Amino acid sequence: MNRYDELFATSATTFVPFLVVGDPNPNQFLDLVDTVIAAGAGALELGLPFTDPVADGPVIQRAHIRAFDAGVNTDEAFDLIRKVRDRHPGVPIGLLTYANLVDSLGPSTFYARAAESGADSVLVADVPLREGGRFAQVANAHGVDPIFIAPPAATKDTLAEVAEKSAGYVYVTSRAGVTGVDQEARWEDLQRTLGILNDLKSAPPVVGFGISKPEHVRQVFSLGAKGAISGSAVVAIVEQHHDDPQTLQQQITDFVSAMSNCV
Repeated sequence: MNRYDELFATSATTFVPFLVVGDPNPNQFLDLVDTVIAAGAGALELGLPFTDPVADGPVIQRAHIRAFDAGVNTDEAFDLIRKVRDRHPGVPIGLLTYANLVDSLGPSTFYARAAESGADSVLVADVPLREGGRFAQVANAHGVDPIFIAPPAATKDTLAEVAEKSAGYVYVTSRAGVTGVDQEARWEDLQRTLGILNDLKSAPPVVGFGISKPEHVRQVFSLGAKGAISGSAVVAIVEQHHDDPQTLQQQITDFVSAMSNCV
């Protein structure tokens, strides 16, 4: 079994925090990874710094800028992911990236480097399902799980294709739009989507977008999700407290602990 298989075989549900690699700087980023795992995170989703993260709202966009300002380019990001893997050999690591970054390196080189760094999966956030086959093929060839997005109100045929192409987990968005905590989830659509995916026996569905409170985690689990991803709420704490590392670590611990206790 791979790390996702092992995680979901031993945990009915899991909480997954998102961080941008190298935010706010390489050393603090590595400390934050240690902190979220110690606080109960079951897996990680890590964003590779990118100049135009179109699926992300302003909070996470600013995290990309902080990482770049700290000197974290793609090479440095892969080096940091390898350090995360060395520190936490059993924790699933998912990467979130964009097509331009994959294509600028060349898909084969990109997925080879992802695999060498210890990443378990890659979600290319701006690639629609109909164009994702070429990425999935290369990912599979390098032993990396391709992740696809199940959007709200998707047709059953679309969800069947998402289920067929995805491995590791399926990223289910709770609503349309970009990441952020300022919009409500579409709970009825989400319940329908999760029901269909579970009926299709897809890879475990994990819900993201707008997950910022323990009650959100409990709600998505009650609807049939196997995991909950929180990005903007986590990154907002980094943004607010990165100049005070001790407070940052405590605030992240408190938040992740509260979210993970819903598992």
